[in-house]
Order: sequence, then structure tokens, then C-alpha cells
Amino acid sequence: MIWDAVWLSLRLSAVTTVILLAVSLPLAWWLANTRNRLKPLIEALTALPLVLPPTVLGFYLLLLMSPDAPLGGFWLRLTGDTLTFNFAGLVVASCLYSLPFAVQPLQTAFAGLPSGMMQAAATLGAAPFDAFRSVALPLARRGVLTAGVLSFAHTLGEFGVVLMVGGNIPGSTRVISVEIYSAVETLEYRTAHILSAGLLVSSFAVLVLVYGVGRSRWRV
Repeated sequence: MIWDAVWLSLRLSAVTTVILLAVSLPLAWWLANTRNRLKPLIEALTALPLVLPPTVLGFYLLLLMSPDAPLGGFWLRLTGDTLTFNFAGLVVASCLYSLPFAVQPLQTAFAGLPSGMMQAAATLGAAPFDAFRSVALPLARRGVLTAGVLSFAHTLGEFGVVLMVGGNIPGSTRVISVEIYSAVETLEYRTAHILSAGLLVSSFAVLVLVYGVGRSRWRV
């Protein structure tokens, strides 16, 4: 039972991190370089999960993903399964909840790149995407690493959002945080200690890695 929750959490974190990096790279690049008047609005929407209670976000996602809603109904017709109380729903909820942990490090990294870098690449004949891939990304690699690590770790410890959207279904939606909650409810404190200690150690290791990356960045 414990290992089912661990494996499910790791799988959810990995899938969420891959999707978030794919979505956040172009979004963060746009935010770091645009002068569009909509930028503050987009930044606020991106950062909203940082201040919004997880249960509030989870509640509205639950309504959005229900079979009666357009998104939930479309998914049901497409796959024959519901988004709510399903792994797919956990992925959607996790991507939204962890979005700022991917976008903000990337935006900071892109904003700190040398000015005129892309113009110089363009004068050498590089197309915009080629310049982004071969010049901007390598220079922002520490930001990419930080975004990936934070997204993975934040998803690994989610509770409120995943419980609201996925419930507590063993082997399907019961992630580590929900397993800890269930263990405490049934007075299985040994299980709760093991899982909690694992999350504590992993969270501390992530912070050490992130701060280590930040320090090395300034030394380069």
C-alpha cells in the first residue's frame, strides 16, 4: 500500500514536471521579454496558486472537470473516462497548482540573460527558435534545473488540490500526502512517520540543491 502511494506520487511528479517545462519555457520567455500591457495580468494569473488556498483551487477544478462541465464532458467523450477521481485529473490539477514554481525561475533566468544576445545570434543567421534553443537555453540552464526540481518536489508534496480532485482511491489517486492523512486517521503512526520523514528529507535536499545552484550561478 505504501509503495503504491510512493510510485503514484513519483509518476505524477514526473509527468507534471515534463508538461510544466514544455508549457513554461515559451511562457516564461514571453514574460521575460514582452512589453505587452497584458503582462501583469498574465503574471498574476500564473502566480495565483501561490496565494490561493489549495482547497479553493481544488474545488473550482472539481467543478470544471465534472462530466457536466464542458472540459470534463469533452474528456469523457474522448476517453470514456472522467477527469475527476482519475490520474489524468491529478495531472491537470498538479500542473496548474505547480505552475508558478516552473514559470518564475525560468522567467528570472531569461530576464538575466545578456542584452542583445538574440540580436547577435540573428545577425549570424540564426532563426528565432534556433537562437532560443542554442543560445538562450544553455545560458539559462540553471533556471531550467531549478524550475524542474521545484516543480517535481512541489507536486510530490501536494495534498489539498489532489484530495479535492482525486479523492482517496488506493492505487489510483492516493498519493503520499493523502496516504499520510489516511494513516493518521487510522492511528497508523509508524506509516505516517516513514512517509513524512521521506518527504522531509527530500524537501530539504531540494532546497539544498536549489540554493547550491543559485550560489554557483553567482560565482560563474
